[in-house]
Amino acid sequence: MKAAVLTHYDKKGTDLEIHDIPVPVPEDDEILVRIMAAAVNPLDNMIIRGEVKLIVPYKVPLIMGNEFSGVVEKTGKRAARFKAGDRVYGRMPLKKIGAFAEYASVKESALAHIPDNLSFEEAATVPLTALTAMQAFEIMQVKPGESVFISGGTGSLGAMAIPVARSLGLHVYTNGSAENEERVRKLGAEKFIDYKKENYAEVLSDVDHVLDTLGDRALPDEFKVLKKGGSLVSLRGMPNGRFAKRSRMPLVKRILFQAAGRKYDKMAATKNQTYDFLFVHEDGNQLEKIAGLFDKDHPLETSIDTVFSLDQVNEALDKVKHGGSKGKTIIKVHESRNTNLSRIVGRIL
Repeated sequence: MKAAVLTHYDKKGTDLEIHDIPVPVPEDDEILVRIMAAAVNPLDNMIIRGEVKLIVPYKVPLIMGNEFSGVVEKTGKRAARFKAGDRVYGRMPLKKIGAFAEYASVKESALAHIPDNLSFEEAATVPLTALTAMQAFEIMQVKPGESVFISGGTGSLGAMAIPVARSLGLHVYTNGSAENEERVRKLGAEKFIDYKKENYAEVLSDVDHVLDTLGDRALPDEFKVLKKGGSLVSLRGMPNGRFAKRSRMPLVKRILFQAAGRKYDKMAATKNQTYDFLFVHEDGNQLEKIAGLFDKDHPLETSIDTVFSLDQVNEALDKVKHGGSKGKTIIKVHESRNTNLSRIVGRIL
């Protein structure tokens, strides 16, 4: 099978190589998936540059790719949730990525059934944003009636996080450009702040939770709007001791990340707030719940910018690296055959 392989780390980035390697044999708790589509994310370029080695020390050569959709080809002896032919999607397990390939053996616990209304390409855009939203709110320990500010919530993460937050009974506030206001209000945002007209730090106060998507430059203002004792989860800040402990890292790494995140912990401590860093992990059960949060009146939003072939993986990575996309960049690995059949059968049944 063909696979896009990272042969060495490079701080400036490096091209992946297309190798012809054997189709993997699934372990007892794994599923062999025929990869139909994979999404390309900033995380992939971060891995290539060696920026996540302290969190996940991947060894090279490494088959790349974190987010995918596909079809079950074969199941391991102890894997019973899926059968051959099922349409599945997921975030590759942290310890064993490899979605940029024609086939992948994936832990059954990382997989979920693709919602009937999504194509393979659409489904590949969902896992990372869906799991990010679910896991962020889990860390926050949110309760119905509380409020959350999602910074820059007009992108693909906001399209997932806002309806997830509403399903949990939260009051949702976000900011962005005025052209997106109607769309995010339909998703469930109660308060929208046009960043060109107002500074959210001067409009909001005593928010129960903040989901940070911007990192260092925005964190001081985000802590400002957060209530005393509130919680902030960041996707772009630095890992800290709480993250290392939650991830069950060894003592050396706990000490290291405690030092790295001390700046943000100090910001939080001034008002007895908490700061957490999130590095999204696989979770098929959480992903299964996503489909139930959407219906025909409030469909799950997906957005695709450009579709590349597996042989064009480096062009896809370069596109993501330079930003400016209006949706996910997708690698189509296999051509879909009878793509709509299971979706039609599902509706009939």
